[in-house]
Amino acid sequence: MKTLVIVVHPALATASVVHKRWVEELRKHPDRYTVHELHEAYPDEKIDVQAEQKLIESHGNLVLQFPVYWFHGPPLLKKWLDEVLLYGWAFGRKGNKLENRRVGLAVSAGIQESDYAENGTYRYTLPQLMAPFEVSFRYCKADYRSLFAFYGQETEQGGNEENGEAELPAGKLEQSARDYIAFLDSL
Repeated sequence: MKTLVIVVHPALATASVVHKRWVEELRKHPDRYTVHELHEAYPDEKIDVQAEQKLIESHGNLVLQFPVYWFHGPPLLKKWLDEVLLYGWAFGRKGNKLENRRVGLAVSAGIQESDYAENGTYRYTLPQLMAPFEVSFRYCKADYRSLFAFYGQETEQGGNEENGEAELPAGKLEQSARDYIAFLDSL
């Protein structure tokens, strides 16, 4: 069965080189991945819960793709989790729709990986900071598989370093797209 990738980025086309590239790569393989952009589907943030649940049910794996916002997911993702993963559907009595479903995260963190360490600036690793997602999915008896991460500044190529924008090397971006597909295929 295909993998459903829920993309949550408020400005995918204009503000995210990495997520935009990942989505482009996913769309090259429509037989393996379904890309579902929440901000495009719900610009008013009124989520069709039943449609979302049916979409999940029609796929084998589930991946949440998003930029890290204040060491968590974007607000629309939290709203989606709260409204879609309901008692009686995702967990609780008769709630088994996520049971044994492979789930993972794909995130971009605008901070260097070395800062996400016990002895780094933020004193926690990215997997530690993303633990609420893991705990939530395990609570729903899903088969949580970990996360894929892109660390560091993500700006358009040719960024102006004098203005604090470091250039993202094309090789790093392309390698991340290939590595992302490999991560998804390993689920």
